[in-house]
Amino acid sequence: MKAFLDTSVLVPVALGDHELHDACLKLFVRHPLGEACCAAHSLAEVYAVLTKLPGKHRITPDQAMLFIGSLRERLTVVSLTGGEYAEALARAATLGIQGGTVYDLLLSACALKAEAKAIYTSNLRHYALCGTEVLRRLKTP
Repeated sequence: MKAFLDTSVLVPVALGDHELHDACLKLFVRHPLGEACCAAHSLAEVYAVLTKLPGKHRITPDQAMLFIGSLRERLTVVSLTGGEYAEALARAATLGIQGGTVYDLLLSACALKAEAKAIYTSNLRHYALCGTEVLRRLKTP
C-alpha cells in the first residue's frame, strides 16, 4: 500500500471551497485504485463532519453516502480486529497518549496494518505522538 489518507485529507476532497481541496483532491486521484487506503472509522468521521458542517457547507446524508461510496470504490478500507484494538490501546498507554489523540493512534494502527509507505494528514501534531514508526511516514497533502 502506498498511501494512507486520514479523515483530515478526505473531508476537503468533498468540499470544493475548502482551502486544502486542490491539494487533497490531487493526492486522492494520484493513486490508482487500490494503492491508497483509509480506516473504516474514517468513513464514519467523514459522514459526521459533512452532515454537520455549518450553513451552506452542510451536505445531506444521501450526498454524504454518495461521497463515501466514491471513497470505498477508490480506497482500500482497513479495520482493526478486537485484538488489534487492544494492542493499539496498550501502545497508546505506553506512549502516554491521552484523550482524543487515541483516535489518531487507532487510525495510524490501520495505516501500519496496511503497510502504508506514507500517512497523509493535516493533523501532524497528534500523529507525531504515535511513535517513530508513524512519525517517519507522516506527510501533508
